[in-house]
Amino acid sequence: MSKRDYYEILGVSRAATDVELKSAYRKLAMKYHPDRNPGDDAAEETFKEGAEAYAVLADTDKRSLYDRFGHQGVNAAGGGGFDPTVFSGFEDILGGLGDIFGFGDLFGGGRRRGGPQRGADLRYDLEITFEEAARGAETAVQIPRQENCETCHGAGAAPGSSPTVCPQCRGQGQVRFQQGFFTVARTCPQCRGAGKVITKPCQACRGAGRVAHDRKITVKIPAGIATGQQLRLQGEGEAGFAGGPAGHLFVVVHVQEHEFFRRDGMNLFCEIPVNFTTVALGGEIQVPTLDGTDNVKVPEGTQTGTTLRLRGKGMPDVNGRGRGDLFATVQVLTPKKLTKEQRGLLVQLAKLLPKEKFEPRAREDQQDERNLFDRVKDMFG
Repeated sequence: MSKRDYYEILGVSRAATDVELKSAYRKLAMKYHPDRNPGDDAAEETFKEGAEAYAVLADTDKRSLYDRFGHQGVNAAGGGGFDPTVFSGFEDILGGLGDIFGFGDLFGGGRRRGGPQRGADLRYDLEITFEEAARGAETAVQIPRQENCETCHGAGAAPGSSPTVCPQCRGQGQVRFQQGFFTVARTCPQCRGAGKVITKPCQACRGAGRVAHDRKITVKIPAGIATGQQLRLQGEGEAGFAGGPAGHLFVVVHVQEHEFFRRDGMNLFCEIPVNFTTVALGGEIQVPTLDGTDNVKVPEGTQTGTTLRLRGKGMPDVNGRGRGDLFATVQVLTPKKLTKEQRGLLVQLAKLLPKEKFEPRAREDQQDERNLFDRVKDMFG
């Protein structure tokens, strides 16, 4: 029976690059791997053909011989037939998918799972007041987490004893056996990849090496922090495994809304009611700030909606670089009840003030449109 063309098997052109060859072989191997097609002899044969084709075409010298002399040239050089060693790089060819489908263990590239492992990170959502965000604060939070057992110090073995070498894998963390035409390596089921077993487990943690515990942790909140920002407390997460480092605790901050101030970055905004005589004659008003109140001058003839700027009275920068500003918008306060004397004085004032004429003006968003219309009208009469 004649062999199929290697390029045809992989579905690539004869000018295919190394990257294209690897990609084609990866797709073929994923589709026809025997573990994914149990009992399918045709799939296994296609899988072996693909491995043979890739073993030749991925080698520059073998590919050159094959391109010149075909299968006979490769066989003469001792490079033909199915080559099990092609699987030494198979996990790399799969592009990181070996772990997902178990191919890493299948071809002897499995990693020991029992070594030191970093503990899990934890998240805590903390709600604080607007004032705490402005001034900074220090608070304690209760965190449930896994900590190293104090009795065995995380070893999992009873005091006075220690883990022993796993008799099944002899400390390798893997067991190997023959399956078809290649050797299979699996994580040792007895020690779960640790290479060691605990014969006398610690009674306090039942051999786990860790116990659940509620820990009170102090959190320092920097001034100027905003909703959504997070604080990282290094090493305050869960304890690691087998001597691995602890994870981190991430505190996500949520700042309550303020009844008077509105925040935008480092700047604050508010509205200030001002007596109409003050805006007319000018004067001085008190504006609430984060630090108390400030006296602010109101110019004569100030209109409602005018914004007064108080520099450096906003929120502090969370990194300690200055403060934002406070913008106070004037809202003219019209009295709802007047005495007879007050009403009389206002009537006299109204007689002295000039009559205001209302001249309708186009909205700003309509001015450009009207100007364009006028220009077109002038052009065409």
